Amino acid sequence: MTDLADVGPGSVRPLRPGTTPRLRLAPQPAQETLPTGPVAPDVPLRRRRWVRGYIRWAVGLDVLAGVLGSLLALGVRLGGGPFSDRYFEYAEITTRYIALSVITPALWVAAIWWGGGYQRRRLGSGADEFQALIRADVALLALIGFLSYATKSEIARWYVLIEIPSVALLSLLLRYRLRRWLHREREQGRCLERTVVVGRLDGAADLIEQIGRSRELGMEVVAVCAAGLQETDDGVTMISGVPVMRYPEEAIAAVDLVNAEVVAVSGHPDLTGHELRRFAWALEERDVDLIVSPGILEVAGSRLTIRPSVGLSLLHIERPEMSGVRRAAKNTLDRVITLLAILVAAPLLLLIALAVCLDSRGPVLFRQTRVGERGEEFTMLKFRTMVRDADRLQVDLTGGLDVNKRLFKLQRDPRVTRVGRILRRYSLDELPQLANVLQGRMSLVGPRPSLPAEVADYEQDETRRLRVRPGLTGLWQVSGRSDLSWEESLRLDLWYVDNWSPVLDLQIMARTARAVVKGRGAY
Repeated sequence: MTDLADVGPGSVRPLRPGTTPRLRLAPQPAQETLPTGPVAPDVPLRRRRWVRGYIRWAVGLDVLAGVLGSLLALGVRLGGGPFSDRYFEYAEITTRYIALSVITPALWVAAIWWGGGYQRRRLGSGADEFQALIRADVALLALIGFLSYATKSEIARWYVLIEIPSVALLSLLLRYRLRRWLHREREQGRCLERTVVVGRLDGAADLIEQIGRSRELGMEVVAVCAAGLQETDDGVTMISGVPVMRYPEEAIAAVDLVNAEVVAVSGHPDLTGHELRRFAWALEERDVDLIVSPGILEVAGSRLTIRPSVGLSLLHIERPEMSGVRRAAKNTLDRVITLLAILVAAPLLLLIALAVCLDSRGPVLFRQTRVGERGEEFTMLKFRTMVRDADRLQVDLTGGLDVNKRLFKLQRDPRVTRVGRILRRYSLDELPQLANVLQGRMSLVGPRPSLPAEVADYEQDETRRLRVRPGLTGLWQVSGRSDLSWEESLRLDLWYVDNWSPVLDLQIMARTARAVVKGRGAY
């Protein structure tokens, strides 16, 4: 293999004769043949145009948040703003507050910049962008407090505690709206970074699949350099519809040819240690980002930390924990929110019970045995949405219809009553499960509660779903509900079990409201 250190911007290694036709690419406006000299200096300017626009919008929104937060605090301090009569009475005292309000937007943007909040790698995906705002908020509070003490300025604590947190909260809300716009653009195939995947055949294929499934990452795989390939009859090799340049040592040539912005390395034995370091140097001169996939799937970033030392960095994976303080926190959160929900929804529960009684004959509640935490069975409660003896009628409905293989559900089930269709459409039939949450048999958020017949057929990986309590809602609820296949539902449940956190529960509950209103996958 050619030493990657020999491949620099001024000495791009040409492809082997006959390898260029393997790249079935769309015509490139910048170049149509492999470059033989340094990358043109204007190439980075033609790329990532959306990044510059996103950063300008982010800075503008942060300035707006600083102005609005300052006006809010100043209005409270002056009792009506700088045009009120009281302002002239306290002009000497309030001047310093006006001065602080004027410089706050600039200080806020500077604090975010200092914390890395405008770095390209933090924008558009993950929690780093929002964490940078929180760090900036804490830093700005500490800075103003220090300056107030050092200069002996008489600035009220409550003024600072209104202004700075208000600025941070407004920035978070505005940035969230900006990110939602970016995600919509990426779903339409815009604002994506051209990516070259390098690695072994199996690892590259898995990485391409993960990138394609996570569109919010903003990556578009345009070429692959993979080892272990077999040429097809026509000399063209494709992985998941992505053109392949056969040898990984041709990665630099592929980057120049397709004008890539990111290189993602996945499990290639020749791209480790010094070779990977030299490869990174060559990409650095081209303003191309390097991403290395550790080959660890379905692990949240909060569980991954780097243990650095001189000449060596180790990736540490935290064990998922559902015991001790974390378990107590989840139980407390479940019961507090459940009690509040029951008090608020009590009139609605009575109306639904009355509607079920008047619509069809039978009990108000439907009871079914489900399997909970560690395989313990319990009786799950729902409002009845089907006619009586629906279980006996199921045998006549299984032939040739669109059903979930693990949990029998039909898109147009004739057993569902008129009221039942409305309840299912908005998931109101699930409300009696709040009683199961109070009993400690279920949680507000967790995997879908399983039937005993399903658990009897579980394989080893699937039994991990039973490590936590089943949930009234979960990732399956906010990701498509009955429209999901069993494999997709299982993947989401296992991800939740391994990466649970109180913040994740709150996020899922917030997304549940939106999913219920839309009614997608509910039948």
